Amino acid sequence: MPIQILMPALSPTMTEGKLAKWLVKEGDEVSSGDIIAEIETDKATMELEAVDEGKIGKILVEAGAENVEVNKPIGILLEEGEDESNMDDSSSDASSKSSDKSSDKSSDSSSKPAKKESEEKDSEPTKSKQSAKSEVPSKKPKSDHDKSGDRVFASPLAKRIAENAGIELSSISGSGPNGRIVKTDVEKAMSGGAEKSSAKAPAAPTSISSAAGDVPDYGQSYTTKENSSVRKIIAKRLLQSKQSVPHFYLTIECIIDDLLALRKDLNGRDGADYKLSVNDFVIKASAMAMSKVPMVNGTWTDEAIRLYDNVDVSVAVATDGGLITPIIRNADQKGLSTLSNEMKELAARARDNKLKPEEFQGGGFSISNLGMYGIKEFSAIINPPQSAILAVGAGEQRPVVKDGALAVATVMSCTLSCDHRIVDGAVGAEFLAAFKPLIEDPLKLLL
Repeated sequence: MPIQILMPALSPTMTEGKLAKWLVKEGDEVSSGDIIAEIETDKATMELEAVDEGKIGKILVEAGAENVEVNKPIGILLEEGEDESNMDDSSSDASSKSSDKSSDKSSDSSSKPAKKESEEKDSEPTKSKQSAKSEVPSKKPKSDHDKSGDRVFASPLAKRIAENAGIELSSISGSGPNGRIVKTDVEKAMSGGAEKSSAKAPAAPTSISSAAGDVPDYGQSYTTKENSSVRKIIAKRLLQSKQSVPHFYLTIECIIDDLLALRKDLNGRDGADYKLSVNDFVIKASAMAMSKVPMVNGTWTDEAIRLYDNVDVSVAVATDGGLITPIIRNADQKGLSTLSNEMKELAARARDNKLKPEEFQGGGFSISNLGMYGIKEFSAIINPPQSAILAVGAGEQRPVVKDGALAVATVMSCTLSCDHRIVDGAVGAEFLAAFKPLIEDPLKLLL
């Protein structure tokens, strides 16, 4: 039976994506592991691999299509011995899915019979599946559709409604042919308060929107640059952070003359296979300060504060598509040269859209450094669900008082943005109090 190729969910926050490019065409033979398409996710452009061998029977969504919902069929894969005549059921089922977006909005049970029949067309779970990496669906049945070894049969629309509502299909009795679960069964379960999955992530606030359509046109000439999926998600998440996370800011000034001298000494040594930057010292000092003040390495939830066991530092990197934050894992345990080389390699791949999801998802703390642009001081927006971000400005010579006398020193301003639900003022101050001596006496970073 033909297998539907579904739009994968390549990140926890992805609900839709752009089908950037097909790398195959109808009629092409593919093997497991072949790259068949590029998907622009909410974070980066990712490759879609085939996990089954077969022939591309039909492309349902053209390259360049935006806002393609996760789990929507985008193509049909024919197995050995199958031809176009076998695609009738899958194609019609896929077409049904394609029209679900509009039909989902209307829960009116009085819809036209033909349309309803199309929506409620039964489909065994084995028809469309998604691997852990959201690749071309495998032939094996998904475990969450099994109950004690028995399959739970449901229509595609019913499955999607149940998933969105956080309702386990196994808790619903089906009224369709052979006990299959259809849309009305799920709606009845919803109205009856069926048990919802506790692991279901909360829906994004509906009040968040770009409001781009509200921008008035005063007759000024302009050109437009299309928003990428990455840019749209960045805008949505930062707006959500600024609106829903109670920020406050703490700023300190660090004298970095000793740091600059040590950096020059280390970089100038014979055989050095590294080139340390000021940011490398900042990452290391932040990681060590996080170890001393673990409350900044956490996440607020309504039930409990989540404190992370590892010290994973996200570092903002500017790309053509927008900011992305690759992560230095266990940064407190790595030497400066290792940390520096790893950061350079991650940044290079971030700019090429080659990062894997696990390389930019997660992390307990972020650093944003605009010092290389000459920015003296700024405040950064917290990268949710983290609780703090450190904004680092440029080192510049300023007048300071040393031993009661006026002197000149190279000073770097650092501003900590804190989520007040988890990081109180005193906690933020403790972190900066731990960070400052490490920056000003960088030999401590080598111990």
